[in-house]
Amino acid sequence: MCGVFAICQQTCQNRQKYDLDEARKLSRRQHHRGPDFNGCYQDKKTGDILVHERLAIMDLGVVQPIQGTAPTRQVIHNGEIYNHQLLRDTELKQYKLKTTCDSEVIIFLYEKYRDGHICNMLDGVFAFALCCDGEFMAARDPVGVKQLYYGVDASGRYFFSNEMKCLEDSCGDFQIASFPPGHYYTPKTGFVRYFNPEWFDFRSAIHPLDLKLLQKTMIAAVHKRLMSDAPIGVLLSGGLDSSLVSSIASREMKRRGMTVHSFSIGVDHNSPDVIAARKVAKFIGTTHHEFYFSIQEGIKNLRKLIWHLESYDVTSIRASTPMYFLSEEIRKMGIKVVLSGEGADEIFGGYLYFHNAPSDEDFQKETIDRVLHLYTSDCLRADKSSMAHSVEVRVPFLDKAFLDAAITLDPTFKRPQKLEDGRNCEKFVLRSAFNTDQYPYLPDEILWRQKEQFSDGVGYSWIDSLMKYCASKITDKEFSQASKLYPHNTPHSKEAFYMRKIFHELFPSDQAALTVRKWIPKWQKNQDPSGRASLVHESSVHNLGEDLCNSKSPISQQRIEQCRPQA
Repeated sequence: MCGVFAICQQTCQNRQKYDLDEARKLSRRQHHRGPDFNGCYQDKKTGDILVHERLAIMDLGVVQPIQGTAPTRQVIHNGEIYNHQLLRDTELKQYKLKTTCDSEVIIFLYEKYRDGHICNMLDGVFAFALCCDGEFMAARDPVGVKQLYYGVDASGRYFFSNEMKCLEDSCGDFQIASFPPGHYYTPKTGFVRYFNPEWFDFRSAIHPLDLKLLQKTMIAAVHKRLMSDAPIGVLLSGGLDSSLVSSIASREMKRRGMTVHSFSIGVDHNSPDVIAARKVAKFIGTTHHEFYFSIQEGIKNLRKLIWHLESYDVTSIRASTPMYFLSEEIRKMGIKVVLSGEGADEIFGGYLYFHNAPSDEDFQKETIDRVLHLYTSDCLRADKSSMAHSVEVRVPFLDKAFLDAAITLDPTFKRPQKLEDGRNCEKFVLRSAFNTDQYPYLPDEILWRQKEQFSDGVGYSWIDSLMKYCASKITDKEFSQASKLYPHNTPHSKEAFYMRKIFHELFPSDQAALTVRKWIPKWQKNQDPSGRASLVHESSVHNLGEDLCNSKSPISQQRIEQCRPQA
């Protein structure tokens, strides 16, 4: 995980080369992404620039850019290529690579094929840029796990950066946008889509239920993400998704003789997520660490958080606050990499508003849309709130093989299933895939726990107090001017207005505002993103479903037995 910054000079109208020292100054704005090393390269002929801020995860002493077979062949990369060793042993076996850093395979693949479709050969997540004998290319991973923006300045140069703050001054008056996931860019071709999976078409979701396939691909996704030369841990909120990831990772890490550290956060020791995480940690046997943040600390940190997050989306800011504080504590312990559960709610329709989907087709279309826009919401939050403290978050649910297996599943199996107690249970098929007797992954009360938004689970008082504080800072007169001041994504609450006001002070260009997509639940009257806005949410949230989900649960045991993976 690192910070990449690049400039493609070849599109410049006046051909005046951009100053390398100035480029390095812009890149330093994201120094928090890579505090270990920094490096740069400028092509003498074209003037194209690569600048890198490195957080060392693999081959800890390597400095980027990484050279290919010649000094004019260089790459900078943010992310992880999990199949780099396989590529070294097959596609690149005739080349002599000089490091064990996963990033190195990118430049050698490009040397060999000279085509952006090499991205399809990479199993991993990435935002990279390369220069190769006068050619320039930038690319982003299939669903945008890694953050990447591009901008165009007054002279037509193209700028690329993990974070928008490096582009605002140079490109804010002209163009700034998110680099589209699953695309590569060259000055000759422009943006080209390389990632075209079957599941883009909602009509492809016709595959029969295969719990063993879901289990197998999920376990493989977690195992490959344990690749690291730096200390690694797991984020454990106590919800289904992070708990499954933590359980799978814990088993494999113990088998490898590794100590498993898990981390949770709340406003106090009675927060719903903290209580649930404590139970999971005990069950799976991790060395568990609990942290707490006060509501006052969260409010005081809003401006700094929005600067890092580069968003005014309410749900992103609410949820990023605990993740920001948790990442800070994790980094103090010397851990650079953590696994997390982002993506499952989008894939399986886990948000409570999915209970209201009018049809299987609508359900499937919405899951696909949510996955395709993760780069504007949960992926953005996970990346930026953790990288503010130089911590890399890995998300197994967004593994390409797992996406293929899960999204193409017939939506009939993914929709909430009615249990014997009358409750509709979201993500039933995922829960069922890991509902095993012989080697249980989770206790029943966690496996069948209802969905909590991360911003809710840390403690309901966080959101309630935040809304109250923001309302006190915005007058009725000021709020009445919302549509005039902010015609794009007009804030519809004082909380949203307050967030937008801070964002505009930090990133004043209209182009910056256009990069943000608001997270809004569908098929319900209340548009607040909190899970508690859904009528489906249980009222007795603090008992964690103990009356519903323990061994005496009224959940249909017959239904559960039918959905156990077969040996």
